[in-house]
Amino acid sequence: MAIDVVAGRLVEPVEQLTQATGEWSLRLLLATLAVTPLARITGWNRIIRLRRMLGLFSFSYMLMHFSIYLALDRSFYWPEIVTDLTERPYIIAGFACFVLCAPLAATSTDRMIRRLGGRAWKRLHRLVYPASIAAALHFLWLVKADITEPAIYALILSALLGWRLRASGARGAHRPKTNSTPVMGPS
Repeated sequence: MAIDVVAGRLVEPVEQLTQATGEWSLRLLLATLAVTPLARITGWNRIIRLRRMLGLFSFSYMLMHFSIYLALDRSFYWPEIVTDLTERPYIIAGFACFVLCAPLAATSTDRMIRRLGGRAWKRLHRLVYPASIAAALHFLWLVKADITEPAIYALILSALLGWRLRASGARGAHRPKTNSTPVMGPS
């Protein structure tokens, strides 16, 4: 696509670059979310090694998508950007996705995992779920006519999140029951 831009073969280069980077970001985000179910269902656990890379690729495309919007589409004209953020729901959803994913990308190194501790790191990285919902809404709300493609992505996301909910419910069913009444010590 970069060659097409330089060669002048794109009719609306900003629009086409924005669309391509946004769609690839969403595809890679869904691929990232598909890794765990795929590993659990097939037993092919080696695929887990790809999850971080896919997530970082997704964020890279997200950053390009956001940068194209800021620099090329809006020319860093902040009053217009603020208006978009207050009046266009699809921009709000896209911005929310970006804001939720930025700390995930920033903490995806082994060093940051150790620094935060495994439990805190996992809790932080659960932000990928609301971020993915925001990404799907961004695409769905953006499209004005044929919503087939964003609806397909939303259905894939629903299936992936549904699998996770079901899997977490099944894990919770195997946990030992705890007494909900507090145990008091000797008085």
